[in-house]
Amino acid sequence: MKCPSVQVLSILSLSVLLLWGNSEAMTLNSVLLRPVSGGGQGGGGVLPHQRRRRSWVWNQFFVLEEHSGDEPLYVGKLHSDMDKGDGHVRYILNGEGAMSIFTIDENTGDIHATKRLDREQQAFYTLRAQAQDRDTNLLVEPESQFIIKVQDINDNEPKFLDGPYTATVAERAPAGTSVVTVVATDVDDPTYGNSARLVYSILRGHPYFSVEPKTGVVRTALPDLDREVRDRYLLVVQAKDMIGQMGGLSGTTSVTVILTDVNDNPPRFPRKSYRFSVPESVEVSAAVAKIKALDLDVGPNAEMDYRILDGDGLGTFRILTDPSTQEGLVILQKSLDFETKSIYTLHVEASNRYVDTRFLSSGPYSDTALISLLVENMDEPPVFSSPVSMMVVSEAAAVGTDVGSVSAHDPDFINSPVRYSIDRKSDSEQYFNIDRTSGVIRIFRPLDRETVALHNITVLAAESLDPSKVGKAVVLVSVLDVNDNAPSFAIEYKTFVCENSRSGQIIETLSAVDRDEPERGHHFLFSLTAEAAGNFNFTLRDNKDNTASVLTQRAGFLQWDQSVHVLSVVISDRGSPPLSSTNTLSITVCDCDLDGNRRSCSRGTSPQLVVGLNVAATAVTCILTLLGIATVIVVMRHRRAELLMMDDERDVRENVVRYDDEGGGEEDTEAFDMFTLRHSNQTNTDPVRTESTLDKNRLFQEFIRDKLQEADLDLTAPPYDSLQTYAFEGSASAAESLSSLNSSESEPDYGSLKEWGPKFRKLRDLYGHWEGGGINS
Repeated sequence: MKCPSVQVLSILSLSVLLLWGNSEAMTLNSVLLRPVSGGGQGGGGVLPHQRRRRSWVWNQFFVLEEHSGDEPLYVGKLHSDMDKGDGHVRYILNGEGAMSIFTIDENTGDIHATKRLDREQQAFYTLRAQAQDRDTNLLVEPESQFIIKVQDINDNEPKFLDGPYTATVAERAPAGTSVVTVVATDVDDPTYGNSARLVYSILRGHPYFSVEPKTGVVRTALPDLDREVRDRYLLVVQAKDMIGQMGGLSGTTSVTVILTDVNDNPPRFPRKSYRFSVPESVEVSAAVAKIKALDLDVGPNAEMDYRILDGDGLGTFRILTDPSTQEGLVILQKSLDFETKSIYTLHVEASNRYVDTRFLSSGPYSDTALISLLVENMDEPPVFSSPVSMMVVSEAAAVGTDVGSVSAHDPDFINSPVRYSIDRKSDSEQYFNIDRTSGVIRIFRPLDRETVALHNITVLAAESLDPSKVGKAVVLVSVLDVNDNAPSFAIEYKTFVCENSRSGQIIETLSAVDRDEPERGHHFLFSLTAEAAGNFNFTLRDNKDNTASVLTQRAGFLQWDQSVHVLSVVISDRGSPPLSSTNTLSITVCDCDLDGNRRSCSRGTSPQLVVGLNVAATAVTCILTLLGIATVIVVMRHRRAELLMMDDERDVRENVVRYDDEGGGEEDTEAFDMFTLRHSNQTNTDPVRTESTLDKNRLFQEFIRDKLQEADLDLTAPPYDSLQTYAFEGSASAAESLSSLNSSESEPDYGSLKEWGPKFRKLRDLYGHWEGGGINS
């Protein structure tokens, strides 16, 4: 019995039909749900805080993916208990794919899938269902949410996303050693069926490798794989879903397995004995032979060391390893001589530098061989008994004195005679010569130890039968010293004495030098000449240590009395025989301050002061020269400026130049009256001319005179005046213009030339023949 104040709520029953294999139908049970509060008509008449029983389910609809039928795929059915089948209830579907992928019959509630679904793109769809009263559009059931899940089918094959693979494994590795793990991925649903359950197998690579079916771990299947036989393998691994059953999908990948090297091979010589020929002239430290032991291993496992075990060439040769080629290089340690020994034997061994103890049981990791070295006889150059000879001679020895001798011989069997000579590149000054046959060296030029103390000459010895075979030796000739140089002042002294000097004051300390080098060192004696010893101004004291002091004998020196004093000093050595020299010491009298520092000297001023004065004088001279040049430039520019200013002030008259007016050529009334220029000596009696016209003519005449004066004063102007510039004709002639521009077509009358006076006599002689054969003067 229902309470009258509570609206009776309808129950929505949901029937779900699932397509399973043979399209078997399944009905879902009803459950109690909390009603949706409506509040009036918007809630479809459902009162709040009430519960009612309804047949709505929260389970899922299922639909198979990849359905390829022509008709829409039936998914399920929605039904409300309020639907009496009279068409008053309308079903509405909202959410993911509603009305695009999934459709609903609004009358029956049947749901269909209209498109082909792919679970790998979207595994489920969330939708919302409503049941409305068709007349009032009010909900007869609260809106509820449900899921349509796409059911997986096995439509994706496994894929190796990280393939192809490359792996390494050491050779000789035991069977079952892990090489690499391959992983395949299947995007099918791993929670449903066996579509994503994979099984691995090897299609290619048997019987050397295997793979674990479930984990994909590739392992070695055979022990003792030998890199030297085969260093790489290409495997093909397959992954198949459906646990490998028939009908499952599969994918493959390749695995390249590279065997890494281990030191499992000892070095071996290809031959047990070797024979080499070595020229006896080969230089020490040269490689005379190469041998190589072969090792099938690579890298550090193939590195080896060579050593000489025994043989008669043990001290003459040594062997070492070339790091780039692993060859054994036989190196010569001593010079060879065919005449002394012509064959050597060496017993050598090659062994691995790094040994793997795991493989020592197979045998020693070394090998031996015998090397025979045959010395070839060569035509060798002469050999000196000593490559370097030391000789001593006195610098006083006369030309032709024997210094010493050298000796050389032909080491070959024929023992050819030798001829000696001196390499003139080592004795360009030709101090010595040598006897061609005996090798005796003699002095050819006088020697001077102070010039060259040690002569380094090269002596050549050539075979008489083959002069191209030449041996060399070095001869060092040391020149002994004799006392042939007198001592002298060590430096050029600039000695001064102050006017206020006291008696007995030391003004200079003298020292000496001697180009000779006595064995016991220098011992100099200082003294004054007899003339210098008698002066009363200065004296000399020998300090017995190769120096001497100059002292004053009186106090007070005056520049105006004597500005420079001269002191003659004798310096002698204690050689055998002793030598001496007289040296002059100049002492300048200077004005000094109380501390003895000179302020001014009449002569012999200090070099620094002289240099300073010279620099100052040079600077003053340069400054004065620059000032003189600047003054001349300023004066010339000023003069030019005045001339330009004069031209600018009178530019009103420059129209003579601008119009290129020639005397008598034309009359430019706008510029000026040319009549005045043409007839400058005639008086203007024309009554028509006004006073202003005369003023203009005078102004023009002044302009002409100014131009003449300007040209005369301008030293840079060409040698012509302004009248010539304007081509004015002279006014001394009373004749008219002789220009052809004013000539008439009639024959000219030259008879008037006689009347023009003696100035036109030459012209009269030239043209007088036109008047009856001449004009009498």
